[in-house]
Amino acid sequence: MWIDTHCHLDAAEFSGETDATAVAAQCLGVSMIVIPAIARDNFSIVSDLAHRHANCTYALGIHPIFVPQAQESDLSVLRETVAAAMDDPRFVAIGEIGLDFFVPMLTTPEMRERQEFFYSEQLKIARDFGLPVLLHVRKSQDGILKYLRRIHVAGGIAHAFNGSFQQAQMFVELGFKLGFGGAMTFTRALQIRRLATELPVESIVLETDAPDISPAWLHPQRNSPEQLPRIGEVLAELRGMSIEDVASITTANARVAMPRLNVLS
Repeated sequence: MWIDTHCHLDAAEFSGETDATAVAAQCLGVSMIVIPAIARDNFSIVSDLAHRHANCTYALGIHPIFVPQAQESDLSVLRETVAAAMDDPRFVAIGEIGLDFFVPMLTTPEMRERQEFFYSEQLKIARDFGLPVLLHVRKSQDGILKYLRRIHVAGGIAHAFNGSFQQAQMFVELGFKLGFGGAMTFTRALQIRRLATELPVESIVLETDAPDISPAWLHPQRNSPEQLPRIGEVLAELRGMSIEDVASITTANARVAMPRLNVLS
């Protein structure tokens, strides 16, 4: 059994195939898919999708790439939507939130400040409701960590982690798991493969970030949660572990990172 801790199954790339994809993933042993929101407009979309399939859950948040279009009032809507969702067993986290200092348009002083405002305010929502967070961390590890030290949340996942070993340790010390997926399958991704090999296995969770970050055997085609077991096989090979142990341990790690998943077990 596998858990895909980060998959945008509601993305346009899955149009017309969303339901079939969820079912196909379940048939391959992907027992749970976590679908993060990216903006106010898709809060209800990810919730509705999660309720259509036994192996789907969702998170609510405003993605840093969508901060330029977001209104500050969206944060109030997020807080209200989270409050209403707390009785929903399929709601598991705040996400996708974070900072992106890779996209040029997001790196101006004004946009960095705006990103940090939305990130910190969403951390406060997670803190107030005792929820974990699903973090977008792209060229922003130190900034993400700075706010996590100021605003204490109930752990979560640093999604698609690609920082240094020292930064990885800092996330782990703060109670976070680190997400590994398709990037790990490329032999040239030396740093990511080193992290996947040398970090404590208890700190690792698996993800696809589908439809993005396709694994080596699929690139540049659309990624899918159906690829998660094969991504898990790569992690098993890198660490010299059995596939069964990797599946069991990473699934347990995901349940630690997002305790609300246990309600559905």
